[in-house]
Amino acid sequence: MTTEATRPSGEGAAGGATGPLAHDPISQAETQAETQAAKARRLRALHEAPGAFVIPNPWDIGSARLLAATGFKALATSSAGYAFSRGVPDSAVGREQMLVHLAEIAAATDLPVSADLENGFGDAPETAAQTIRLAAGAGVVGGSIEDATGRADDPIYPFELAVERVRAAVKAARALPFPFTLTARAENHLHGRDDLRDTIRRLQAYEEAGADVLYAPGLRSREDIAAVVSALTRPVNVLMGLQGAVLSVAELEALGVKRISVGGSLARAAYGAFLRAAREMHDRGTFTYAADAVSHVEISELLSRAPRETPAG
Repeated sequence: MTTEATRPSGEGAAGGATGPLAHDPISQAETQAETQAAKARRLRALHEAPGAFVIPNPWDIGSARLLAATGFKALATSSAGYAFSRGVPDSAVGREQMLVHLAEIAAATDLPVSADLENGFGDAPETAAQTIRLAAGAGVVGGSIEDATGRADDPIYPFELAVERVRAAVKAARALPFPFTLTARAENHLHGRDDLRDTIRRLQAYEEAGADVLYAPGLRSREDIAAVVSALTRPVNVLMGLQGAVLSVAELEALGVKRISVGGSLARAAYGAFLRAAREMHDRGTFTYAADAVSHVEISELLSRAPRETPAG
C-alpha cells in the first residue's frame, strides 16, 4: 500500500492523488484473492500433514478471535452456534444472513475458515453449487454440504439425489480460483438412523463424487469411527463435544481421524455457563458464578493479540 513516505514526488493530498495503488479497486481485489488463496493452501496443508488437528467452531467475531489467540490453525463455523446467537433454533437462519456471518468470521482473523453450509439451503444440486460459490465469495476457503433435508418427516435425501448434490458442489468448488476444501456430510446418526452400513455407503459415494473430506457427525464409538476411516481413502472429520463422545485427540488420531470439529458445543458450553449464572441470580439471589468468569484483563489481552486479517488497500 502506498504511504506518505513512499508516495511519488508531486503526488499527495494537495495534488488530489494518493498513489497508484492505494485506492485501486483492482489491486485491492487482487490482494484479497491472493490472501484467500493463501488461506486455502494453509487449510489444505493441515489435511495433508501427519496426525490429526482440531478445527474449533466459533459462533461470532469475539469467539473467533479468542480461538485464534489460543493458537488454533483454522476455524469452522457452526450453524447451530450462530443461530443461538441470533435467538433462533438451529437451521432457522437463511442463506443471505448466513453469508453475512461467514464474511464476518472470515475477516475476523487471519485463519482459514471452513463453513457449515447445512444442506446448501435448498434441495436442488444447483442450489448446493450456488451456495459453494457464494460462500467462497464471502471469504471462506472450505465448506460442508450435508445430506439432511431439514424436514422431520423425511430427514435424509435419497441416495442418488444426495450424491448428485455433492457432485454439483464439487464441480462448483473445482471451478474456483483456489483449492476450496469441500466436505461431504452423512447425517444419518444425527437423525435417529443408526445405519452404519448406509452411512459408509454414502460417504464412499461422496468420496467418489470428489469430496475432499468425509464427515458423519454423531459417531461415538471407537468401532464405528474405525469402520468409517478404514472404508475411505480421504481425510475423515469426526465431531466431538456430544454427550457420550469422549475420545481424545490422541485416541482419534490413533484411529486414523484427520480432523476434529466440535460443532455447536463451544456455544452451548458458553450459554450453559450463562444460564447457570442467570438461574443462580434469579433462583438463589447470589452471584458466586463470577468466581469462574474470565477476568476483564485476560479477555481484553487475548482479544488485543488475536491475529486479524490485514485489510486490502
